[in-house]
Amino acid sequence: MPDRKLCDEEGRIAALRRYQVLDTAAEPAFDKITTLVKTILDVPICAVSMVDRDRQWFKSIQGLAAQETPRSASFCSHTIKTDQPMIVADATTDARFSANPFVLGAPFIRSYAGVPLRTPDGYNLGALCAIDTVPRTFETAQIELLGNFAALVVDELELRRIADRDHLTGALTRRGFLQQMEKEIERFERYRRPSALLMFDIDHFKAINDSLGHPAGDEVLKAIVEGCGSTVRPSDVFGRLGGEEFGLLLTETSACEAMAAADRFREIIAALHFPARDGLHVTASFGVASISAARCDPERWLAAADEALYLAKRNGRNRCVSIDRLLNVAA
Repeated sequence: MPDRKLCDEEGRIAALRRYQVLDTAAEPAFDKITTLVKTILDVPICAVSMVDRDRQWFKSIQGLAAQETPRSASFCSHTIKTDQPMIVADATTDARFSANPFVLGAPFIRSYAGVPLRTPDGYNLGALCAIDTVPRTFETAQIELLGNFAALVVDELELRRIADRDHLTGALTRRGFLQQMEKEIERFERYRRPSALLMFDIDHFKAINDSLGHPAGDEVLKAIVEGCGSTVRPSDVFGRLGGEEFGLLLTETSACEAMAAADRFREIIAALHFPARDGLHVTASFGVASISAARCDPERWLAAADEALYLAKRNGRNRCVSIDRLLNVAA
């Protein structure tokens, strides 16, 4: 019976988002693994590949000057469909890859060995792959070795995920932020004190990465955390929920006060200056949701704020939307 999680693409993408690894800076732990695999297996290219919705993004890559490629041309997008290693001895004779642009053109892939990066809950985030430019048959011992290194990659991803602080920005990770939300929910259930959740993400962030490069994107993320973080109260909580999405948990804050705070943070972001990035202007869209009896669960509370955030983006971006105001209007 096939593993249903191999067919659950939405669940797989959600798992990938939880690890907050896409578009992050290079990290020595992953680079050491790809360097070792490249050397031990004697291949010109080795990569830790994350398979996103429409792209293959490399957390680490040796032997190729690329940060991402289209998913449609990715060998690893086939690897994640199985729980076994995928071996291609000669891509030119494999119907799946014979017309692939990376087979017909640079880097002229001929052989491939990939092992899925399977999370403890059973989702394949991507693959650890070894690539050669000549046909070859990978030996059983080499494939087993690749599998062992793939397990080390997953271990490193787990270590990143359980950390309370985001490596790049210093904000709480999603895990740490959810823990704080649970504490605030407990306080609400005991004392019925108000609080509000602000979710925001950076408008057109992918365009910044694509046009200026990922270092510019990292600079934007750090500037936003520094700018907003300097104005939050000691009792408030600031977290990076994933990629370019952030959360602000405001204690002792009514729905009206939360909207005013969201607009203040929106203006702070819009006023940021990047002297080394001529012409770069950044905005963000906000969704606001107050705590309530119907939202006494972190995921439900997040979903309410996320719905408001979606409406803010759909209605033009660089704006704040309160789900509470929308529900009052609907009522």
